[in-house]
Amino acid sequence: MATTEPNSVSVSELTGHIKAILEGTFPSIWVSGEISDLVRPRSGHLYFTLKDETSQIRGVIWRSAAQRLKEPLKDGQSVLCFGDVEVYPPRGTYQIVIRKVQTQGQGGLQAAFEKLQVKLHQEGLFSAERKRDLPIFPRRIGVITSSSGAAIQDFLQAAAHRWRGTEIIIIPSLVQGNEAVGALVKALDFAHRYRPQLDALVLTRGGGSLEDLWCFNEEAVVRAVAASTIPIVSAVGHEIDVTLCDLAADVRALTPTDGATKVLPDVNTLQRRVLNLGQRLGRQARVILDARRSRLESLGSRAALKRPHDVVLDRTRRLDELDSRARLAMFSQIRLGRAKLSASAASLSALSPLDVLTRGYSVTLSESGQALSDPAEVAAGQRIRTKLQKGDLWSVIEQEKP
Repeated sequence: MATTEPNSVSVSELTGHIKAILEGTFPSIWVSGEISDLVRPRSGHLYFTLKDETSQIRGVIWRSAAQRLKEPLKDGQSVLCFGDVEVYPPRGTYQIVIRKVQTQGQGGLQAAFEKLQVKLHQEGLFSAERKRDLPIFPRRIGVITSSSGAAIQDFLQAAAHRWRGTEIIIIPSLVQGNEAVGALVKALDFAHRYRPQLDALVLTRGGGSLEDLWCFNEEAVVRAVAASTIPIVSAVGHEIDVTLCDLAADVRALTPTDGATKVLPDVNTLQRRVLNLGQRLGRQARVILDARRSRLESLGSRAALKRPHDVVLDRTRRLDELDSRARLAMFSQIRLGRAKLSASAASLSALSPLDVLTRGYSVTLSESGQALSDPAEVAAGQRIRTKLQKGDLWSVIEQEKP
């Protein structure tokens, strides 16, 4: 049986005393600070952290009060809140229940974030032209994160379900606090000096407030990410968290698990794709084989292949026929040519002057063999030749008479 000291109190009694003292000491009060980790559940209540440079307190605005707000609240906003300090016994925590809110503009961190974002954007560090594609099948991936955080466990678990053919090198680094900036820059430098060379880098950590993630908004880290020669995935925080490293990286992932999804192929998708391609290849091969088989059967049914000797005989008979027709045509042309030659010879003979000589005529030629038709063509003393049917007569001109 448990024993207790006479003056001991239970946890509930102690919490009740603290609640009475705290709530009785602090009446309704105005508190200034910056909103962080704002959550809007479906209930309509608002939960957030109200903080300054060194401290923070949880705040809650019940739905009835939230509906009276003139403008919606957002992370990084400086506000002046009016409400009551209360103790929440189930958790042993204290909070401020806010009834009124006056906005005061942006918080210091949010203003610094937007100022640096504009500066680096103007330098082109966030331009889409600088983004590089991730390798489809990376052989080695470097993961920069805290070796003891939940982010690396989420990443490795997701990676094991997606792809097992990639070597994952964990590069430990601080991911929160003032010293995280130098640690992250050194980790990025180490990743570029690692051999064999890494195919991709993943910069990751779990979610947190703007302060928790601030090292990923520091200029030195953002510039190191932008200068990386290795394609880099920024998987910092949760879906609603956006850091400047997300904008400078080649690919932004919403969570560490999503980072594994971005950088590694999905084995199930690839298996389905390979199966699909195999089925398509099989169907296409069957179509081609069926077409070739039909073509082969069509060729096999032709006479040239079924009875090739018949084709040779047909060609032989055709050759004989053409030879016979060629001979007939040739002989016909020869006879026709002979007839034409005889006719031409007869016509030529009828016109020949030699034929005239047979009828008692003669032809007188000059000494050079030219036929004479005019006495003026010769002179006295020249020799002439007279051609008769049966021979020639040579004479000497004694006198010409035109």
